[in-house]
Amino acid sequence: MRRRRARLLCSLLLTVVAGAGTAASSASASPASPWSSRSSSDSAQDPAAAAPVPLDRVVPAPASVRPAAGSYAIRPDSRIRVSGSDGAARSARRVGDYLAKVLRPSTGFSLPVTTRSGDDGIRLRLTPKAAGARTLGEEGYRLQVTGRAITLTARGSAGLFHGVQTLRQLLPASVERTTRQSGPWRVSGGTITDVPRYAWRGAMLDVSRHFFGVDQVKRYIDQLALYKINKLHLHLSDDQGWRIAIDSWPKLARYGGSTQVGGGPGGYYTKDDYREIVRYAASRELTVVPEIDMPGHTNAALASYAELNCDGVAPPLYTGTEVGFSSLCVPKEVTYDFVDDVIRELAALTPGPYLHIGGDEAHSTSHEDYVAFMDRVQPVVAKYGKTAVGWHQLTGAHPAKGAIAQYWGTDGSEKEVADAAKAGTRLILSPANRAYLDMKYDANTPLGQNWAGYVEAKQSYDWDPGTYIKGAPESSVLGVEAPLWSETLQTSPQIEYMAFPRLPGIAELGWSPASAHDWDAYKVRVAAQGPRWDAMGIAYYHSPQIPWPNS
Repeated sequence: MRRRRARLLCSLLLTVVAGAGTAASSASASPASPWSSRSSSDSAQDPAAAAPVPLDRVVPAPASVRPAAGSYAIRPDSRIRVSGSDGAARSARRVGDYLAKVLRPSTGFSLPVTTRSGDDGIRLRLTPKAAGARTLGEEGYRLQVTGRAITLTARGSAGLFHGVQTLRQLLPASVERTTRQSGPWRVSGGTITDVPRYAWRGAMLDVSRHFFGVDQVKRYIDQLALYKINKLHLHLSDDQGWRIAIDSWPKLARYGGSTQVGGGPGGYYTKDDYREIVRYAASRELTVVPEIDMPGHTNAALASYAELNCDGVAPPLYTGTEVGFSSLCVPKEVTYDFVDDVIRELAALTPGPYLHIGGDEAHSTSHEDYVAFMDRVQPVVAKYGKTAVGWHQLTGAHPAKGAIAQYWGTDGSEKEVADAAKAGTRLILSPANRAYLDMKYDANTPLGQNWAGYVEAKQSYDWDPGTYIKGAPESSVLGVEAPLWSETLQTSPQIEYMAFPRLPGIAELGWSPASAHDWDAYKVRVAAQGPRWDAMGIAYYHSPQIPWPNS
């Protein structure tokens, strides 16, 4: 089972880890702490700052790199020039303001953002209808660096934003610090032309087992954006907690959200909280995909409303980690009133096109009831204008036309998944022994679980989403996603320790062409990210498989 009971050791560690994780974000945290970043003082000079970063040192690996002689240096008088056609100037300005906010603290330069044209400075050009930009799609970009200017061109705001993330990585790691650094701020000459392999490059955060507040989610969004992740899947409900306010069923959040694994206060998002997460994610070009897991993983809802139970008796709130014991009452009509209300309100809050209905580990639901439930629920999702996403058990029922199945198995051999893919169901690949960020790195990892095995950085990276599901056409693969379940996680440093360095590898599998996937080359590029994570205060795991710089 994906989420079996955490080991006693992990339970005991939660108290220790919570305190240590909080301390890890401070500059005084001990480098020996496994969830603290290897930080140095803000005034420390990056030893590699004098040499510009090679264009091919980026993660994810760009589709095309053409180095050229020379470099561009950002100077005190540099400007960020934004331009766009057909009303795109506002989007270009937003990206320009974002870039300036990143660069100003560390460089100490004013870097004014202007719409005045010029052939110098950092030029952000949004050209939706330009013939030369058509091959870039909505998320691609072209970055050209000469001695006089950095020119970033894209068709859509997402492409321009992704190009800015590449530009950040081409600057010294110290550019990420929040106090003034000495520079110099040089970018290698040449051209990067870049487009993503897959449309879906996601990360899932489980806020149900342990609740994470709005600021914690925003912090993770910023980290995801750096590696061109474009979907934030929020697991909003489970046995241990219901985390989104639903006006028509108010006890779901007020009572069902009042606890979490191991006890504690839990929490939930008000509708304004959720809107703020959606807004912030959109500003970083991420689409929020909310999940309400059903018909299983529903104890928080069943405890909140007795009528959702077949026997009319509400069970107690649950704070353990067992799975598969809960189920909505499939024969009761009130179940579908409940589902309709929840989906209606959540769809109205969610501008993105997707709504995840879970569907995994429904061990207390008979197969006949499971099929009947999914046959009733998928049309409700469509009624409110959303595309249904479900865990891959959905393929054992009747996936609706256009539905998406998220695979979390471990060997890609499930025939029903391949058959559904052949019939038109699109797939998101999240194999648990490759992409699950809550799996322990090794036997000594103090956080996470190991039911899918130990997952070190190489194993997380070294697989091909296009060929993983045996018998499924490669064209059925919509993309990849890295889920992070939170049975043993309570703080942002703990999230970061489990996500980094594995998350950038999953991001590369989703963005870069298959021909660029090479562990020996990747481990050198991801090692160069270490000083950047230090500067950003990211509490990453120092995998022995990666040749981290000796700084």
